[in-house]
Amino acid sequence: MPHTLAGLDRFNALAPEQAERELLACCASRAFAATVAAGRPYAGPETLAGAAEAAVRALDWPDVLEALAAHPRIGARPGGDGREAAWSRQEQAGVEDHLRQALADGNRAYEDRFGHVYLVCATGLTGTEMLADLRGRLGNDETTERGVVQGHLARITRLRIAGLLGEAP
Repeated sequence: MPHTLAGLDRFNALAPEQAERELLACCASRAFAATVAAGRPYAGPETLAGAAEAAVRALDWPDVLEALAAHPRIGARPGGDGREAAWSRQEQAGVEDHLRQALADGNRAYEDRFGHVYLVCATGLTGTEMLADLRGRLGNDETTERGVVQGHLARITRLRIAGLLGEAP
């Protein structure tokens, strides 16, 4: 994967503040970005991806909430022309138009229950699968749901790290 290795070399060579900015597009937690940037240089793409996943899983809940604030609601059409918005549009490509209202209703119920946006690693899922997941997770208790959210955030971050290095997320 020469393209990915070139992307890794570029990432490893960035100034710390530039690396953190790049990482914020992968996971919008400043604690995450600082931790992963401080771990450079990374020997390989998988080493970076593993460090990013570990950093997400180690975040305190306020840092997870900071990251969640940057994620659009599932089924909403993410606006903007930045890298993160483009990745969100691509990740949510499986949402069929006829499901958008049901997802909007589910999002409201989820946010009322848990106080934050519903997050799912949408890559490869259909809108029907996302809606079923959302409805199922409404039955989780707070502690269980926090773990589920952090797991999805870690998977999304891993995909976006690949995109940062030049692989299609």
